[in-house]
Amino acid sequence: MSPHDEHILLLTGRPGVGKTTVVRRVVERLRPIGWRLGGFYTEEIRENGTRKGFRAVTMAGDGVIIAHADTGGMPKVGKYTVDVPALDEVAEATLRHDAENADAVIIDEIGKMECLASGFLDATTDLLDAPVPVVATVARSGRGLISEVKNRPEARLVEVTRANRDALPERIIAWLEARRAALQA
Repeated sequence: MSPHDEHILLLTGRPGVGKTTVVRRVVERLRPIGWRLGGFYTEEIRENGTRKGFRAVTMAGDGVIIAHADTGGMPKVGKYTVDVPALDEVAEATLRHDAENADAVIIDEIGKMECLASGFLDATTDLLDAPVPVVATVARSGRGLISEVKNRPEARLVEVTRANRDALPERIIAWLEARRAALQA
């Protein structure tokens, strides 16, 4: 397999290092130049300076709460109750549709919360099997899809660090442009 066959770019790193910020900067730079982007990124829900949960925001700007600390029930990851139906809904609305309609797809994140949702797992696996370029953040450790995606031969894993995070958006954009050119050839 040559580097030209890679169509999945995985960003990993310590929590809080800036993976989501890198992804958002890529999105902010590609949208104005006409890229059709699919997928979603996550943003923290903060109340009085304390992180209370997470919201998935689609490339269309729609947001849905996917986990919250003040919600009862199961399943839980840490202190957060995961809204599995919301995760599945985001996956269906974005990942399945965008595999055929986008120039690139963003997944932020493939992590423990997301892996609780079977619809997310199925939609993500189908997307990764498609030729569309994918940029995804992925947990540093974990079983199931977390480890499987890292072992895919068409995936490249990049560690996000404080030293490289500011330069990564331009590197990712160059990688995406090369993938798009290869698909159009």
